[in-house]
Amino acid sequence: MARQGLRSIVNKKYRHHSSHASIPDGKENLLNGEFETETLNQKWCTDITYIHVQKEGWIYLASIMDLCTRKIIGYAYGTSMTAELAVEEKEIKNARLNVRDTEGIILHSDLGSQYTSQLFENFLSSRGMIHSFSRKGNLYDNACIESFHSVVKKEEIYLHTYDVSKAARRAIFEYIEGGGITVKESTVRLAI
Repeated sequence: MARQGLRSIVNKKYRHHSSHASIPDGKENLLNGEFETETLNQKWCTDITYIHVQKEGWIYLASIMDLCTRKIIGYAYGTSMTAELAVEEKEIKNARLNVRDTEGIILHSDLGSQYTSQLFENFLSSRGMIHSFSRKGNLYDNACIESFHSVVKKEEIYLHTYDVSKAARRAIFEYIEGGGITVKESTVRLAI
């Protein structure tokens, strides 16, 4: 590999250390590791990841995945990791384009301040969606979206240097929209 200038793009594996991770009162883990679903629009999961841009610093990508197809059905970009990014119209509205009635859809997220904010809770409640939470510090509870973000970083972000956020956004758009990227069951199992 050294002679040919090849290098691995696999990062160090995450090691979960706490066996006593819990969910604060009033929050529930409705999925409880059950990522399977019978039909579309029963269970969605969401998370935010970061991308470095040379001239602008960090930008953030918020994504929503339908657990039936493992496809990204909504995403948004921002320059700060806030509740507004999590609620941003592009992310949720893109996810809702073909779903007029979101009543009863379970949206699973981690316990980040963006997702535990009153703004986000009010938004979900106004659309009849049910919020499910991962245990504190346990990325395996949200393994599907964590795996997607890991794969997009390995296959796109870590292989390129972006000067401006517009270039990063274009690359991510082409990656998600151009390839119909899905995180297969085997990828999720490998991440766990």
